[in-house]
Amino acid sequence: MKKRATKTSTPPAVLVTTAHRGVFFGYLTGKVDKTVTLKNARNCIYWSSDVRGFIGLAATGPSNLCRIGPRADIELNDVTSIVAVTPEAAAKWEAQPWG
Repeated sequence: MKKRATKTSTPPAVLVTTAHRGVFFGYLTGKVDKTVTLKNARNCIYWSSDVRGFIGLAATGPSNLCRIGPRADIELNDVTSIVAVTPEAAAKWEAQPWG
C-alpha cells in the first residue's frame, strides 16, 4: 500500500494591529481570536509616509525609512485587525534591517 505525501503548508504572512497601537508582521499560527500567535514576528516601530499607512505595510512592505524591530515568536492580545501580506511585502519585511 502506498503512503500519500502530506503537504506541509507555510503559515500565512500577516500584519496584525492591536488596541494598544501595535503593528506587527509575522506568520500566523493557531486559531484567530482576540489573541493570536505569530512566528518570526517583527514590530513596526515607525513607518514613513511613503508606505501610505499600515495597509501599505501589508501591500508593499516597509521602505528603507521605516524602523523595524528584530524577530521573535509572540502572542498578541487585543487584536483589532489581521491583514494578509503580499509575497512582495513579506520579502521586504524579512530583509528589513533597523533602518
